[in-house]
Amino acid sequence: MNIIDSPGTGQTQQERFEKTRTLIFPDSNFACRELAAEVAELIRTRKEKGKNVVMGLATGSTPVPFYRELIRLHNEEGLDFRNVITFNLDEYYGLTADHPESYNRFMRDQLFDHVNIPNEQINIPDGTVALDEVYGSCIDYEGRIQEAGGLDLQILGIGRTGHIGFNEPGSAEDSKTRMITLDRVTRQDAAADFMGVANVPRSAITMGVGTILDAKRLVLMAWGENKAEIVREAVEGEVTDRISASFLQTHDNATFLVDTAAASKLTRRHHPWLVGSVKWDEQTTKRAVIWLSQKLDTPLLKLVDEDYNENGVGELLVSQNRQAYHVNIDVFNQVQQTISGWPGGKQGTEGENRPGRAQPFPKKVLILSPEPHDAFVGMGGTIERLVEQGHDVKIAFQTSGNLRVGDTAAQQFANVVLEMAETGLGGDWEKQVGYAQSILDQLEAKGEFGIDPEDVRKLKGLVLRGEGREAGRNAGLTPEQMVFLDLPFYDAGRYRRFALKESDTVRMFEMLQSWKPHQIYATGNVADPSSLQALSFNAFTAAMERCADEEWRSDCRVWLYRGSDQAAMEIHEIGMAVPMSPDQIAIKCDAVRKFQSIGSAENEAAGSIQQTATLYDDLGMAEYEAIEAFHLQDA
Repeated sequence: MNIIDSPGTGQTQQERFEKTRTLIFPDSNFACRELAAEVAELIRTRKEKGKNVVMGLATGSTPVPFYRELIRLHNEEGLDFRNVITFNLDEYYGLTADHPESYNRFMRDQLFDHVNIPNEQINIPDGTVALDEVYGSCIDYEGRIQEAGGLDLQILGIGRTGHIGFNEPGSAEDSKTRMITLDRVTRQDAAADFMGVANVPRSAITMGVGTILDAKRLVLMAWGENKAEIVREAVEGEVTDRISASFLQTHDNATFLVDTAAASKLTRRHHPWLVGSVKWDEQTTKRAVIWLSQKLDTPLLKLVDEDYNENGVGELLVSQNRQAYHVNIDVFNQVQQTISGWPGGKQGTEGENRPGRAQPFPKKVLILSPEPHDAFVGMGGTIERLVEQGHDVKIAFQTSGNLRVGDTAAQQFANVVLEMAETGLGGDWEKQVGYAQSILDQLEAKGEFGIDPEDVRKLKGLVLRGEGREAGRNAGLTPEQMVFLDLPFYDAGRYRRFALKESDTVRMFEMLQSWKPHQIYATGNVADPSSLQALSFNAFTAAMERCADEEWRSDCRVWLYRGSDQAAMEIHEIGMAVPMSPDQIAIKCDAVRKFQSIGSAENEAAGSIQQTATLYDDLGMAEYEAIEAFHLQDA
């Protein structure tokens, strides 16, 4: 498969809605191996001719597996990078090169320190230049690109606003390297990296859209379901400065590389019946009929044959030789049967078509939460329901989440200790005062953008652990029902730079073996593969594989939910829909509100599940205040 040198879209019938060539891969590692192999061939070919390769590079979690594969090729296959010249897309303004979140530091950690690109051939925008010298510095950067012969290949990621580089909405097609003010959404997405949105720089220096489009070849990578909608807009929508990635449609050698999750909203994946014949199995039928109902804003049972024929789904009726009436009833029943107020199953309902099996009862239920707030945002009401209905529930917080905690929380704790000592309540406060003052001194020394010392990070973890316990109590859990796993990969890393170790799988395996649950709730299966949620999920699945021959494993069901910062499930994906009353929403929001150190997310927690209930109602189901959704993992 030729990725980096394939002019034109070469579209098939199924790809006809796509205006930029888009290649779909099983996962990010597969895609990055293919891309790295082609880059390696380009480097070797140019070297044989005595020529350089000029590459534009991106940062963030998206290109990390690509850089790791380049490093492997260098170490194991002797790939020589001495004829490579690099230009990075962007840099935060105000961060020094050695700052832990600077893109200069990121690139050295992820690539440059591990391959033999000569230092003088590495170019990254200077985020420390004086404000009145920024314009001249940007002009110089453009000049260096031209002196090198222009960019042969530009690697790109895509942000939630559709930006490439830091070309936020409104960036012109002919824009060049410049300083730009960062969008609110972009800063929110970087908040975890900087331990709070208040610490995220407000400006950055970025190559312009025009600079990027001047590259001979463009490759944009996107992983995870959270990128699916913006990928669809960039590939299938109109060219607009609202989405700078859409300008790739105007380039004659641009390619999107996406995994199956990021491709899920493309027409050929999301609505395959609109681009050709499909195999009308039960799941595809359900998906198409729900789509038709939503498209026409008509309840399922009111769809008629003409609706199918006039909206590209007539083949469904022909293939099954049935009228719309009968198909509608089948799909209506399938959707209705997902609704259950008994997520752990209900005694006395053996043989009934319910998502939660009746036996055994009560069940041993394990809920996995990558960060402490994930489970409460995604399924806080269901947790309370499981406890209330008598199941033996345990929640396992997979990581401490301390990187999300801002400095303010640690400062408040330290100041409270000092104030308590000053009140003279009795006892010897010397050690406590010393500890509190040490925390304040370390926070001041590291500065606004510095990396947390170990003591500070541990304190932040304890603050979030306490909030997790309070949220659990709010949902009816006792302290004994809450476990803090502290997976090692988290404490040894930072956001966008985590890497799983054997010790993470072992810890998860020991947890599973000690508990032997009948039912597990997990999240992260469709998240960005470099994210904390995805890595936590991977540690879980690896541990489950080691339990394959255990007796308890064959009797265990795994339900998947969507945690914080993840898109809600679509109706056709839902295997169990747990309805919530207004009182239960309030309980859930109260639990989420406990996480004050990372910013309350109760609006997110309520809004998503209320929207799911509205979608069920629109299909003609009973009207509920809110619904928490789950998908049964394949065995």
